[in-house]
Amino acid sequence: MRLRAAALLLAAGCRAAPIAEAARFPAGTGLAARFVTVAGTRLRYIETGTGPPVVLLHGLGASMYAWRKNLQPIAAAGFRVVAFDNRGFGESDKPATGYDNAAYADLLCAFLDSLRISEAVLVGHSMGGAIAAEVAIRYPHRVRGLVLIDAAGLGARLPLLFHIARWPVLGALALGVRGRGLTERILKSTYADPSKVTPEDVDQYYAPVAQPGYGRAVRAVLRDFRFDALRGRLQQIATPTLVLWGEEDRQIPLPLGRALAAGIAGSAFLSIPHAGHAVPEEAPEVTNRIVIKFLREGLARVPPDLALRRHSP
Repeated sequence: MRLRAAALLLAAGCRAAPIAEAARFPAGTGLAARFVTVAGTRLRYIETGTGPPVVLLHGLGASMYAWRKNLQPIAAAGFRVVAFDNRGFGESDKPATGYDNAAYADLLCAFLDSLRISEAVLVGHSMGGAIAAEVAIRYPHRVRGLVLIDAAGLGARLPLLFHIARWPVLGALALGVRGRGLTERILKSTYADPSKVTPEDVDQYYAPVAQPGYGRAVRAVLRDFRFDALRGRLQQIATPTLVLWGEEDRQIPLPLGRALAAGIAGSAFLSIPHAGHAVPEEAPEVTNRIVIKFLREGLARVPPDLALRRHSP
């Protein structure tokens, strides 16, 4: 089995030259990337808009590019929107340590401090959702509201490459031969309709994957981060929470989204048809409409009878 997996990875792992730095997001958007060093990690981030702060947290293997279709609409609705490449991903630092749940929560709070943000609405996708919820549990005074989109925390079905990456010897080989074709395959698996993934999307996702420190960082995340760390702790989340899920999510299936909402008192649960795991990218118009409505109307009080009820937008 391991030899077969290695052969598949080698076949898909041909390296391609990544796009030039000048072409990487947010190039061409009118936004400018900035850098700040917090907790010993240099983070790349962008921000736009004015008003109450909303911080976007991407998932495993992604970057702030994942929020390209959401940044401007949320800012235009009257909010200060911040997105960043988390430790180990995108163009941010990829140190040897600092990848457990508590370390990511502390890093986010330090990042907020650097931007002089005392509290914010945290919008987290996938692994970013688990981090956002961790902050809400550990530092509730920093979180005004939560939006958990196809969030980890109760478990996840990781792509084959990430499972293999945990193996002692073959794991290093697997991440060493990563290529553009493999990046495309994994990215398309997060969509209900893979045809929506463009070559530009693959280029943007592949750019950080090609960096020398990427493999080490991903292996560290897979070693230290608990994707089920919210089990038995959801009742500790007291902030208004929206749980949003793609009905065709294969990585973190819909029942886990329902269970997540069930464990958070007063949460609202909505599902989006014809969308996979990458909801903010695959269904941006619906996502933006729901999130903005929550930001404007749902923070003061989330009706408890909405929890676990299935809605169509």
